[in-house]
Amino acid sequence: MAYTECVKSSVWNMDEPLPRPSKYAESSLRERFVVQRVARDYYGVLGVRKEATAEEMKKAYRKLARELHPDVNPDPAAQQRFKDVSTAYEVLSDPAKRQVVDLGGDPLSGGGGGGQGGQDPFGNMGFGDIMDAFFGGNGKQRGPRSRVRQGEDALVDVELTLEECATGVSKDLALETAMICTLCQGAGTAAGTSTQTCDTCKGAGEIQQVQRSFLGQVVTARPCPVCRGYGEVIPDPCRQCNGDGRVRTRRSVRVNIPAGVGDGIRVRMSGQGEVGPGGGAPGDLYVEVRELPHDMFTRDGVDLHCTVHVPMTAAALGTSMTLATLLDTEEVDIKAGTQSGTVLTIKNQGMPRLRGTGNGNLFVHIEVQTPTKIDGRQSELLRELATLRGEEQPELAERSQGSIFSRIRDSLSGR
Repeated sequence: MAYTECVKSSVWNMDEPLPRPSKYAESSLRERFVVQRVARDYYGVLGVRKEATAEEMKKAYRKLARELHPDVNPDPAAQQRFKDVSTAYEVLSDPAKRQVVDLGGDPLSGGGGGGQGGQDPFGNMGFGDIMDAFFGGNGKQRGPRSRVRQGEDALVDVELTLEECATGVSKDLALETAMICTLCQGAGTAAGTSTQTCDTCKGAGEIQQVQRSFLGQVVTARPCPVCRGYGEVIPDPCRQCNGDGRVRTRRSVRVNIPAGVGDGIRVRMSGQGEVGPGGGAPGDLYVEVRELPHDMFTRDGVDLHCTVHVPMTAAALGTSMTLATLLDTEEVDIKAGTQSGTVLTIKNQGMPRLRGTGNGNLFVHIEVQTPTKIDGRQSELLRELATLRGEEQPELAERSQGSIFSRIRDSLSGR
């Protein structure tokens, strides 16, 4: 085909080689015509009409296959014809590929050497991508989307003392969330009115755009810009919610916090979150616990720790004390000669187990206090005690034998 013939037509058969215009004629060709490949006529290859049923196409294929099979007809042209017939039947027997053909495309076209610069005119898209381009994603029509949608979850913090975490508590929380509009009950329309079908998309919720390409006509779909994909519009929206079907309002919610919760634990309240657009079902409300520091106890999971200051004389002679725990009161016996750093364990006086039974333990850390201010009489008595015990001067402590590993290490080093 000569160049002068090319510029007279806007399309040409894809089986013919594309002309190579001169550098002087190339720009004028781009300005005047859009180069486009024509999709194969698969129906014509099989010799059937476009409305043919699957059974009719099967009969036509079998008839042609018997005539053109290489075992029957050795003519090279017949062999090529047999390949074309087999390809056409393969395409048309697949409903998805047949739909692409009916829309003017070619599902088997790879755009090998015919695209601009030798590239695939569809950016190396596979068959699935071509289907997306034709049908707007996964080969399926999206259609209008519903105005009624599930609401979002909500999250609110609540501060609890350690005592409240140990015993559980009920709290009234003030929230500001989206609630269903009381004026339109979620419909979004003013009283006495209703929604109307979108004139732009005719209720489809999307509009299709046809583009010419090397594959023929490519149909793409996108949400309708007028109705935003809903397929319907609200000509007279509700004055209170402006068509959303919900309004933000303050409300009070009572939440029951179970015993044993801790910092960062979330309590889920089903259906107490944000109401969805169009009056959709509300999401869930999550109440996250923020545990406040305690003056006396520190928490380690289900266990509690506290420190008790014991006077030097009480630690030497032994004593007892009443300790108020989170759940009860306990009598703590401090034996004579108790040293600083001793840890006493009070069982089942820790925190309740959130997902189990029983409580953790309370660990009492003993800290022996040495007096810093004493009068003359006290000093005299202490000196007398030191003399009786032979403790006037400090002594260097002998090195402990240590563990078996330290003794092995010392023997190897010659100590």
